[in-house]
Amino acid sequence: MADLLTSCCMSEHDKAQRNRSREIDKTLMKDRLTFRRTVRILLLGAGESGKSTFLKQMRIIHGQDFGEGAVLEFKTVVYNNIVKGMRVLIDARQKLGIPWGIPSCEKDASFVFAFESTTRLDERTFSQYVDPIRRLWADAGIRTAFDRRREFQLGDSLRYFLDNLDRIGGQNYTPSKLDILHARKATKGISEHQILIKGIPFLFVDVGGQRSQRQKWYQCFVGITSILFLAASSEYDQVLMEDRKTNRLQESCDIFETIINNKSFSNVSIILFLNKMDLLQEKIKHVSIAEYFDNFEGDPHNIDVVKAFELNLFDSRRRERNKPLFHHFTTAIDTENIKHVFQDVKDTILHENLRSLMLQ
Repeated sequence: MADLLTSCCMSEHDKAQRNRSREIDKTLMKDRLTFRRTVRILLLGAGESGKSTFLKQMRIIHGQDFGEGAVLEFKTVVYNNIVKGMRVLIDARQKLGIPWGIPSCEKDASFVFAFESTTRLDERTFSQYVDPIRRLWADAGIRTAFDRRREFQLGDSLRYFLDNLDRIGGQNYTPSKLDILHARKATKGISEHQILIKGIPFLFVDVGGQRSQRQKWYQCFVGITSILFLAASSEYDQVLMEDRKTNRLQESCDIFETIINNKSFSNVSIILFLNKMDLLQEKIKHVSIAEYFDNFEGDPHNIDVVKAFELNLFDSRRRERNKPLFHHFTTAIDTENIKHVFQDVKDTILHENLRSLMLQ
């Protein structure tokens, strides 16, 4: 009744303002509820640990296809990964003093090495590099340099791309989903992507992992539901690109220690992904982890022993022992593996945050 009397005394302008105000209040209330119900997952870890690949898997698994523009961009990224990767191998062969298997490859190497990193690689331009790169990849000297890649910085996906060079170098090439998963472009700044999963909005936040990018992490900590921390399990024999001396697995442990013991995350579920299991399984056949970690005990060529040791490296950094450490062994480029793992991760996150997400 009071509202009715008030309305009678109000001008049309005042009524319009009041209605606008109510609409704004409704929108704000809706946004607040949405904000509280959104599962915010922050992807953290050192550079090249697989965060962006995991995010791409989330899109693939939940049916969010990459648009035509994105696929074309990945096409350029694939071309760049191949040419720049081969340039790294050419440079490494020379610096390591490895002789050419076929001396005439020097001409191909000079052509590829002259590539300007600012050049945009389209299909026509890339086609000029296909035959020289194919011959170089077949050379024993380049292969020897590749086998010694732990001594320099080389992307994990280069072998995959070079082994598929004929297909990638063909006319009207369109990147497959597996190509997109292997495509490597360093994350700079903050990348967000929202995916609706069984009616619940999941917001994935991917932040660059290189040392220069970590200062931006703190911008993302507000309102976080869960942290997925990714560590490259296969990097026990590699050093950081930033300083050329710090062991990469050790660096991941140090970052994890900072995150897991941060009081700001006492109510945040933190889940550890020991990633790149496929590369770890291959590497332990030839490279002993005991050469890089003095406290390793057991058979360095046994995958279960190595996995248990690496898990303990991270678990031992936790000060709070009353809470369990949720962890998974993953291969980010394996869609079925990530699909299975994320089902468990989703259940863990929702169970741990049921009340705060208002999902009862």
